[in-house]
Amino acid sequence: MTIPISPVPGEPRRQPQQAAQSAQPAQPAQPQAQSLYDMIGEDTFRKIVHEFYLRVPNDPVLGPMYPADDLDGAEDRLRWFLVQYWGGPQTFNEQRGHPRLRMRHVHFAVTPEAREHWLTIMADALGTVGDTELPGPAREAVWDHMVRVADMLINRP
Repeated sequence: MTIPISPVPGEPRRQPQQAAQSAQPAQPAQPQAQSLYDMIGEDTFRKIVHEFYLRVPNDPVLGPMYPADDLDGAEDRLRWFLVQYWGGPQTFNEQRGHPRLRMRHVHFAVTPEAREHWLTIMADALGTVGDTELPGPAREAVWDHMVRVADMLINRP
């Protein structure tokens, strides 16, 4: 199984314009690669995110950042974001607009400690999903993305 690095692999390739008098036959369009979303499905993302948010309220660092009355909303938003990022429906953009992750998180104190707590909880959530649902290469791609985003969102020492 090949897991694409880019979130939406296989975007349509443009064929070079051929001169009308070209003697070469037109090249067939390249088939689109399957997105990670297509490979693992929305239910896998739903499970990962749900397991993550089951753990958040009990975390001493992250718990206070999440209003108890909006955990369901936070769960939806993270799921929408991940599904969209990995090639699924564009629900996040439709409901919330461009992700602008740094802007949306600027009012939270995302410290290196918060990053570690977030990644620990996310690793635990990913651990609840079996290899059949999230094969090794897909798991690695998702984890690498989580680490990159967590690093990017640090906004306090």
